[in-house]
Amino acid sequence: MLVLEDGSRYVGRAYGSEGQTLGEIVFATGMTGYQETLTDPSYAGQIVLMTAPHIGNTGANDEDMESRKIWVSGFVVREPARVASNHRSTRTLDADLNAGGIVGISGIDTRAITRRIRSAGAMRSGIFSGDTFGLSDGEQLERVRAGASMRGRNLSDDVSTVEPFSIPPVGERIGSVAVLDLGVKTSTLNFLAERGFEVLVLPQSVTAEHVLSLKPSALFFSNGPGDPAASDKHVTLLREVLRAGVPYFGICFGNQLLGRALGFGTYKLPFGHRGINQPVLDKTTGKVEITSQNHGFAVDMPIEGVLESKAGFGKVEVSHYSLNDQVVEGIRCLDIDAFSVQYHPEAAAGPHDANYLFDRFRDVVVARNAAAADAGETK
Repeated sequence: MLVLEDGSRYVGRAYGSEGQTLGEIVFATGMTGYQETLTDPSYAGQIVLMTAPHIGNTGANDEDMESRKIWVSGFVVREPARVASNHRSTRTLDADLNAGGIVGISGIDTRAITRRIRSAGAMRSGIFSGDTFGLSDGEQLERVRAGASMRGRNLSDDVSTVEPFSIPPVGERIGSVAVLDLGVKTSTLNFLAERGFEVLVLPQSVTAEHVLSLKPSALFFSNGPGDPAASDKHVTLLREVLRAGVPYFGICFGNQLLGRALGFGTYKLPFGHRGINQPVLDKTTGKVEITSQNHGFAVDMPIEGVLESKAGFGKVEVSHYSLNDQVVEGIRCLDIDAFSVQYHPEAAAGPHDANYLFDRFRDVVVARNAAAADAGETK
């Protein structure tokens, strides 16, 4: 049984583990990449409904894992594949869900639920199977409504690495990048290393003093779950490192935290952007990018005009925005080396239109290195 906060109920078949799970229900529109979705830490605390009707066709493998485990609170599909068929498959998706203790449901009208979420917004929900299926309607709904809301919730500590670790650069080393792990994906770290960065992955609990003691060439804030308004300590860290002159690039949660660090607010979207087909306009080039996204919060900024940072970082502007609903999808600072985007340019699995952003980040550091070398020769 899938029960939504508004009292609507959907009967289906148990999928994956049996039991009870609670979380905010959201829908993801990707027709491929279910394994990347499940292992994206940004989905922590959420029950994910897949709008594509057939899920599990290509099985699962170790190469497509975006982190160390499945993070979703629950999984909702219309029709799970009876047979996994792909030359890269080593196991079935159902086996992964069972191994991860993920409670799911199948055989229900996912299109109807998607329409309800689009109309009423993302809401608390629960899946009940096994012994909990027999609970009364009122008891199930009471448990759902007693669950935690995503608004005001900080989940960074749940998904971040406990110990720091590093990844060596691929090819010539251009410098180091300190990555604050707020729920980072493996492909993001690989793309940074492929640009010549020595990648220093840090727990979300580190201080600005620790970050600066590493003397990084740049700072990167990753994607992650939760409400950016509940991450004051990360905003403080970012402001201190920006004031020290360290270049910055952030994605998704890192975009929202840059917005807050610059002095702007954030707000919760009705049902968020989740999928690999989200159209975004790059205001600089006029080019439309099809992007991979997973966010339920956004930065509160006007999408036109040059603005003054309320926190003293000079002029800033919105660099990208959504063509679906004009939500801020990117921020660029004009007086310091800092920029961010709301979507996932590593795009695993998804389009690669925005991959150039990693090159842009690399170019910023290379230019800084060249300027420092020229200054040294002048002296």
